[in-house]
This record gives sequence, structure tokens and C-alpha cells, in this order.
Amino acid sequence: MNSEIRFAISCALGYKVSGPSDFLFNIEVAQTPQQTVLDSRYSVANVQNIESFKTKDLPNRFIRFSASSGDVNLDYTASVLVNHHWAAPITLQEHSIADLPQETLPYLLPSRYCESDKLFHFANAHFGQLPRGYQRLQAISDWVYANVRFMPGVSNATTSAGDTLAAGMGVCRDFAHLTIALLRSLNIPARFVAGYDYGADPALGPTDFHAYVEAFVGNRWFIFDSSKICPRNGLVRIGTGFDAADVAFATIFGPTQFTGMNLSIQPFDKFNQPLIIVDDPTLAISTAAVDDMHDESFATLADSMMMARKPSAKIAANSDYVISAIADIRGTANTLATAINN
Repeated sequence: MNSEIRFAISCALGYKVSGPSDFLFNIEVAQTPQQTVLDSRYSVANVQNIESFKTKDLPNRFIRFSASSGDVNLDYTASVLVNHHWAAPITLQEHSIADLPQETLPYLLPSRYCESDKLFHFANAHFGQLPRGYQRLQAISDWVYANVRFMPGVSNATTSAGDTLAAGMGVCRDFAHLTIALLRSLNIPARFVAGYDYGADPALGPTDFHAYVEAFVGNRWFIFDSSKICPRNGLVRIGTGFDAADVAFATIFGPTQFTGMNLSIQPFDKFNQPLIIVDDPTLAISTAAVDDMHDESFATLADSMMMARKPSAKIAANSDYVISAIADIRGTANTLATAINN
């Protein structure tokens, strides 16, 4: 069963620049076979060297520019049509390693924030004996929801899945990292998705970026959101990666202060009328088939993962100061400022 929802999205980000700085943003919605970008545009003033580009191995879209000083305000708007594939969980079976498509294999391995090798014994003790299939994946997601408290400000841009398991609290990027690590520990391909979300509880604060999980089961990538912040069919993909290191919404090289943001997302039906979204927790939901995301080889994907594990070398070679905003930042600007000594 398939359904479509159109979303209107706007994103405004503000910065105060006190010296030469370079900006890299990943805020544009992704174009995939299941997510059609009807309109996408951005504007920014007081900057130089503006360019847009897409990564070769994933549909992540980036905006890059430089600024010398003063206020920098980036405004982005988009209209996007998301096709949702719904399925009965009982029909979705796990794959043996031998039967997994090549494109999914890198997502079995540990990554910077998802140290699945260190959580192997925990995952197998708690979930290894559960019946294989979608229900086991959902049980892991439900366990994370029940055992990790949503609390902005208790984690930062270095918090890993193991840290979250030990602390028992975090924000949705932490929920996603822990869920991914547990799934990979059981030989289930899992990946990190950053996006816009609709339908979150207003008590959590203004509309924000969101992080969730896709796991490969039943020959598709199905959505699991262990934070349960919003309906799964209220999610719009921005970027996909091994963990949050691949899809930070902003990475800034230089002396720059974040001054604020304003996000909005509104769903519409096929008659262009505002829509109230209702999720059906009895069904599985997917917005990505096995080959939707990649146009490069397995080797290129593996190389990309190895590069993502070692970002500090590239940072140190290019800038004295780095401000990296790692998705998610719900409830607070979860930014990291690091001085690099060259």
C-alpha cells in the first residue's frame, strides 16, 4: 500500500561572523525515487564563493560559501512530495548476510558514533533470542524508547551510542545512534537519517531538525524512530549516512556565532489542503527501496565510510576553528566549538 503527502518547508538560519569563515550546509531536502522535490531554493547575502553540490554515493545536497564579517542569514524553502510504502510487519523477514544486497553491507559495520562491536554482547543478550523479522527490529526500537529519557542538553557532538546506553538519556540523534548500533550488532543493516519532522509535541520546543533510523528488512529500508517524537509519515529526508558525522546540518570553519533559526513544515493533501497526519503503528513504513540511494559501487561506499571515520584530519588541515552542528539539535543549539592547533 502506498500513499503520498506533499510538504511545504522553510528554514532560516542566522550567524554572526567575526572573521574569515567557510560554511557547509546540509539542509536541502533529498531528491530520491520516493521523494520528489517540486521546488527548492535558497538565498543568502553578504557571502562569497556560493556553490551547491550533491555527494556521489548518497543523495545528500550541500550548500557551500564563504563570509568575511557581519551577519549571515541563510533562507531555504522547498516543496516536496513523499511517497510512503506501507507493509504488514509479519511479511517482513530479516536477511542472511549472504542474501543482503551489496549496497547494504557497509551498514553492518561500526562507525564513529555507532560502536556496534562494543555493544555486541549486550545486544545479543537482550535481543539475540527474539524471533527474527521486523518484530525484532521494532522490539529494539521500543526498548530504546523505554530505556532512554529524552532530555536536551545532556549530550554533545561527541556522544556515542555506548555513552547513551550508559547515561540513559539524550536527544533524538542519541536515540538513533543507539538503535543503529544495536541493530548492527545483530547483523541487521542500519543507517542514520537526518530530516525535517512534522507533528512533534509543541512542549518539546519550536520545530527542529530530526534524526531517525532506517533498517534493512524485507528487501527495503524501513523507518524506525525510537524517540517517537512525531508520526513516521511526517518525516522528510535531508541526508542519509552511517551516523551523524555524515549529515551535520551545518559545519563552519572560522570564528562564527550561531544567532538563531526558524523552521516550519506543513503537510498538504492531493487537493492542496492542509492535512492532519495520522501514523498507523500496526504497519511498517518505508520511503526507500534498496537501490534508491546509491549510484556508485560497493567499494565507493566502503571508502566513504572509512573517510567519515576520520574527519578530524580534514578539519585540522583547513581551519583554526570549527563549529559543527550535528543533527539533532531539538530543544537547543547543540553546537560544538573546537580550537585546532596547527
